[in-house]
Amino acid sequence: MRTILEEFEKTVERFPGRTAVADQESSYSWKELRDLAERAGSALAKAGCLRKPVVILLEKSAKALAVLYGVLYGGGFYVFIDKAQPDQRLCKIMRRLSADLVVCDREQKERLAAIGFKGTVLDIGTIFDTETDGKALAGIREQAEEEDPLYAIFTSGSTGEPKGILVSHRAVHDFIGHFTEELGIESDQVIGNQAPFDFDVSVKDIFSSCMTGAKLVLIPRTYFAMPKLLIDYLCEKRITTLIWAVSALCMISQLGGFDYRVPDRLEKVMFSGEVMPIKQLRIWQQALPDTEFINLYGPSEITCNCTYYRLPQGPAEGELPIGKPFGGRRVFLVDENGKHIRSKDQRGEICVSGESLAKGYYNDPERTAQSFVTIDGSRIYKTGDMGYFGTDGLLYFTGRRDFQIKHMGHRIELGELEGAIEDVEGVKRACCIFDKDRSLIYGFYQGSPAEADVRREMKKELPSYMVPNRLRRVSGFKLTAHGKIDRNALFWTVRGKD
Repeated sequence: MRTILEEFEKTVERFPGRTAVADQESSYSWKELRDLAERAGSALAKAGCLRKPVVILLEKSAKALAVLYGVLYGGGFYVFIDKAQPDQRLCKIMRRLSADLVVCDREQKERLAAIGFKGTVLDIGTIFDTETDGKALAGIREQAEEEDPLYAIFTSGSTGEPKGILVSHRAVHDFIGHFTEELGIESDQVIGNQAPFDFDVSVKDIFSSCMTGAKLVLIPRTYFAMPKLLIDYLCEKRITTLIWAVSALCMISQLGGFDYRVPDRLEKVMFSGEVMPIKQLRIWQQALPDTEFINLYGPSEITCNCTYYRLPQGPAEGELPIGKPFGGRRVFLVDENGKHIRSKDQRGEICVSGESLAKGYYNDPERTAQSFVTIDGSRIYKTGDMGYFGTDGLLYFTGRRDFQIKHMGHRIELGELEGAIEDVEGVKRACCIFDKDRSLIYGFYQGSPAEADVRREMKKELPSYMVPNRLRRVSGFKLTAHGKIDRNALFWTVRGKD
């Protein structure tokens, strides 16, 4: 049976004394992690979490990981929520889940009481004091099915309501199997975790470790504002593998982190979430010429990623492909009428079928039916992303469907404008937004050139109607909780000033 708990048990038996996870304060061997998880699972089983959501309102840590596995032993599925979420959004998520079981610390326990939560709250400080109930855990395991939900991850919804993407054990098992095999992740590697546990990039870190025995090192969130401290940590912990959001990598390269020190044990650097700026990628490649760089693509709804591209040695040139599908996936394009696109270089919406599609949006059948459709008997997820297959047979990403705008009678991809800004010497990163009501394109960038110089250089590359109406140099970009540029924040910034 393809459940994550089965794989976890196999790894514990193979490497009982080897370090499974480490953070700033503590580390656990695989056996120690299992013992803690069984204790937490016994407490959760007693509270009645079988096939129910268990909200984990904790910062990522080795103990939080033990709670995660404890949820699986208790038969539930985990839902990490960032403690920094405002009360209103936390309440929306809890309502969507119909959640009645939370694991948190004392501070969050008081917060839950203040917002009127009436369910059961288990304290991280005492949950591991529970005696393991082997009989209860065995009974739960007998009921386990591979299609049981493993986790739900909440992302922003266009209606203002958060949407919870529900993913099964089998989906993660199948994807991580392909991911680790095709990208060569093995038991002797040390994975440096960047992503918070409420972000699906963490799924690759956690369960690649689980299914191979690789050591998982949790990097504190605060280190990503301090490049020297972060690089020292990568070196000290002998990190070999990074599976990071693009913004995290750019933070090091933009702030000159490699001028201080190079973490030369890195063997693999994988990135996803946004388009990697070529200039920043080249800085990484120059600092780490023997390291393998891999571009990953895919939305949370298809379980992390559906395509990958191994970059050849040497500095990146031209447009960066998102590559070819992982095993078990079919990735194809459709036009505006839903017809399959078969010709090269024709753009269309990226669609995915095959293994590891999410079960849907939790408690939201209407939204699930809109995004997960059946065509010719196959269940398909329509990503909302646009792309094309090049003559090399590789898939290229061109932007979000909702980032394609109509301006002055022309269809424009905002991603193309961002690329043109980033081509200007001295520019580190760029982002463009469109104010439809005012028919204005805004271009924001980090870097040294003056706005007039950027505009002049853009005019050499683009027709006048594609050059942003407003250009603004910024000291930095506000990021979403998942590490992407916060385009909504930029929009309301310009609305407030213009």
